[in-house]
Amino acid sequence: MFRRSFLVAAALSVLAGGWTYVRAHSKPENIRIHAATGAELVNDQGTLLVDIRRPDEWTQTGVVEGALLITFEDAESFLKAVRPHLKTGQSVSLICRSGNRTSRAARQLAAAAPDLEFIDIGGGMLRVMREGYRPVRPE
Repeated sequence: MFRRSFLVAAALSVLAGGWTYVRAHSKPENIRIHAATGAELVNDQGTLLVDIRRPDEWTQTGVVEGALLITFEDAESFLKAVRPHLKTGQSVSLICRSGNRTSRAARQLAAAAPDLEFIDIGGGMLRVMREGYRPVRPE
């Protein structure tokens, strides 16, 4: 009897731990990953493209034409800087160097602003440039 109770308790513990892991690592509903081309990023009027890298990175590689340049530090200050630039119904596309920072930033932003859709540009500037896009100088 004791052994059976122990096994049931252990199984329930594993299930609870697994559910916690899945919830912590699942993608929120208001985040989408998209490997847009440079041309798509420039021409998409339905999204506000924000380059979240640092100024030295913008200078090093250049930026996507028309991108809003705001370094991501934290969700609150980022949203305060971005919201005045958003048009009604626009999503926020995030781009960084390789896609790692946008993945983390998108999760923080999605939790802080559930009213907005965030698009994580997969592969970042490195992928966009590798596919042939020629960035412009940051302004």
